Amino acid sequence: MTANLCPYLNFDGDAREAMETYQRVLGGELTISTFAEFGMDGPDAQKIMHGQLDTPDGLLLMGSDAGPGMGFEKAAGMTVCISGTDTEKLRGWWAALAEGAEVSVPLAVQMWGDEYGALTDRFGTPWMFNIGQAPQD
Repeated sequence: MTANLCPYLNFDGDAREAMETYQRVLGGELTISTFAEFGMDGPDAQKIMHGQLDTPDGLLLMGSDAGPGMGFEKAAGMTVCISGTDTEKLRGWWAALAEGAEVSVPLAVQMWGDEYGALTDRFGTPWMFNIGQAPQD
């Protein structure tokens, strides 16, 4: 049996913009379904019922707008963490997500030897990056 663990992010009406931004940053294929596609009418019909981003790097990220009557709460007690050794790629992702973000820990070499940084992007999603050193042959 195969299993996957992926973050499922909730948004307050800007899920489409957030998921499209994550696609531009991380690459991959984005599929989006609106509430209207499942028969809903009204002002929330064009909000995102489900979005899924599958990236070439094997990342899977899902998200949606809060549904009618569901209410919305900002992310708390959870952070999306990206780690790896592809320094150039991960620094690029960091820089793109940092645009308009609140950076709580600037990306820099830390006492454990890796580059690390933390931010909350402009959509309210908290991210951590840990860029390790590639293994030496």
